[in-house]
Parts: sequence; structure tokens; C-alpha cells
Amino acid sequence: MDALGCALLPAFCTLCGSPLPQLSSVPICNACWTEFPVQSGPSCACCGDTLAAPALSSGPPVGTSSAALCRPCRLAPPPFVRAVAYGLYQDRMKQAIHALKYDRLHPAARRLGRMLAEAIAQLAAEAPAEMLVVPVPLHRSKNAQRGFNQARSLAAHALGFLRKTHPEWRLTLAPSTLMRLRATESQAGLTFRQRRLNVRGAFTVSDPSAVAGKHILVIDDIFTTGATARAAAQALARAGAASVWVATLARARRVSNTGGFAVAYDDETEDNPGLPGNAPGATLQGASVFSSHGQPSF
Repeated sequence: MDALGCALLPAFCTLCGSPLPQLSSVPICNACWTEFPVQSGPSCACCGDTLAAPALSSGPPVGTSSAALCRPCRLAPPPFVRAVAYGLYQDRMKQAIHALKYDRLHPAARRLGRMLAEAIAQLAAEAPAEMLVVPVPLHRSKNAQRGFNQARSLAAHALGFLRKTHPEWRLTLAPSTLMRLRATESQAGLTFRQRRLNVRGAFTVSDPSAVAGKHILVIDDIFTTGATARAAAQALARAGAASVWVATLARARRVSNTGGFAVAYDDETEDNPGLPGNAPGATLQGASVFSSHGQPSF
């Protein structure tokens, strides 16, 4: 029946355009699902950014553990304990996230949520046994425009998988915990300082008493340089959270060129608010120049 249906109503993969062998609510071929770039190699023990060889020999700040840290985390330790991601924000991963967010390919959230669950599972050995899972919120105007929050959708599917693989881990979805107070402008073309200011004070906690003393896992689709992760974690810490952890489906990779940080950003990316100044010389792999989609992620 599927073969006949595909012959009468041919379907094509959303990502590569190849004909699909059978009808599916998720028009992504099996070959594309195997091509998602997975993050590998040495990474920062805090933010998860890929570490170059020189960074491995760099010592941590005074008073911290001996785990390798990237330069931004050494200069300005983030207000979260650790951030993890499944893969790199490029190629098929980038295409799939765009299809979910902007083409409203909602069924893809389940398979992507399973990948997010694998990223979250990296924290199982060290994270608290009980955590509130808080998706990064959209501003109400952006939520009305898009019709859904991709971070909440991914988080819900990820928790469904984790209940099966880690039944002892008490993870509770709390989608109304964080509120975005204002609609931040697109991050495309902004400098480090501008990006930091763009998300400063953008979040608040709806009910501080529900957060006080709790361990929080913040969820979003993309982590770039960490402005949103830091801003969200700061709001949660101010409300009394015991600790904040971060997990995303994908992350962009920063590559140092001349020792500084001049960055080419994607339309969804954000800056690291802890970085001093606006230093020159790094790029984010997987970045491209778009400005029409507006609301940024991490």
C-alpha cells in the first residue's frame, strides 16, 4: 500500500529531496537520519564547547577543579554547572531544526527529542536525582506567530524516552517556570556586547517559591555561545535555584583563528554575556547569515 501510495502521491525527503520509499508523517529519509553530525572529541567541562589542543593544557581558574575549560568559561564562569548537546548545528541537524521550527514539521520533534534525551543522559552520573525541566520560553508574540515552542516540544519527547531508559531519574517538566519579559531582537549582525545586552534581563521566574532549593535542567534547541543559557540560569539562580544545568539538541562550534573572538553568527545564535569586550578572531562553524526568523536560541 505504501509503494502504491508513493507512486500515486510521490513524497520526497525534506532534507535531501530524495524520493521516500514509503509514506510517512516525518518526511525525512533514513539516510539523512544517519548523517546528523555528532559532537565528539575533547570539550569544555562546563559549556561543552570543542577544545583545541592548546586549550587542553590551559589551567582552570584558581579554586576550580582540574577539568579542562574553554577560555570564555575560565574568564567568566557561567552560572550553570554544565551544558551538554547531542550534535553540531550544521548540515542535516541544522536543516532538521529549521524544518521543525519554521516549516512546522512537528512530527520530527519525536526523533529529535530522542537525540536530546541522549544528550541529557550524559548528565545522569553527576546531576541530581530530582530536577525540574524548564524549556526556554518564547515571548508571547513569537509564540503566537510560530504556534508552538520547539524547546517545550523537544523536552516533552526527550522526557518520554528518559522515563524508559532512566526510570529512577525524577525529571519533571515545568514549562511555565521561566517567562520571557520582552521580545529580543534578532541576533544576526550583533557584536558580543550587543548580544549580551540583548538578552540581559529578558527572563524572570513566574513563581520563585516553586524554584527555591530545586535543581533545574534548562532545555533549548541550540547552544551557540551561551548568552541565553547564562541569562536564563541567572534568573533561576536569583529565584533561589540550588543548581542549573543545560541541555540542547545541537550546538555551534567556535573555532579560534587569531586568538580572539570575532564571530559569524546564525540567525538563532547568541553571545556569551560573560566574555569581556568584543575581541576579534573566531568563527562559529555551521553559522550562516539569516535575519528573518527573529527569536534567538542559546
